[in-house]
Amino acid sequence: MTSTKRDELTIVGLSIRTSNDPGKADNDIPKLWHRFMDENTVNRIPNKVDETLYAIYTDYEGDHTQPYTMVIGCNVSKLDNIPEDMTVKMIPESNYTLFTAKGDLTKDAVINTWMKIWNANLKRAYTTDIEVYGEKAMNPKDGEAEILVATE
Repeated sequence: MTSTKRDELTIVGLSIRTSNDPGKADNDIPKLWHRFMDENTVNRIPNKVDETLYAIYTDYEGDHTQPYTMVIGCNVSKLDNIPEDMTVKMIPESNYTLFTAKGDLTKDAVINTWMKIWNANLKRAYTTDIEVYGEKAMNPKDGEAEILVATE
């Protein structure tokens, strides 16, 4: 757990509105990931800065127990030719606490890290939280993803 500052991002991708109520996010989020992969979304996003995938949690109605929006996508350099089925989210520069999920990213490595975050004594901002799937996540069965939690 490390404090860090992150530059602004412009994320383009697929989105859902969900919550952490039983049966909601645990169904909605895997469905969104499957849709993202099945529709080859990463290759439909124009103007990508690189191949890093971002899963962002934003538009919180309160804390993590309230509804929020999740977007899976890529950071882009400009907003030209965005497909109609995609969402654009601008994430301002912000302060974060960095966590690292290690292990099988397709199973429980990420959710186990989120459980630690939910139980940590953090002053969360509930603005935008970010999962970063970069080079170390290329082998998702034994990978690493950064989780950036917005803090006050």
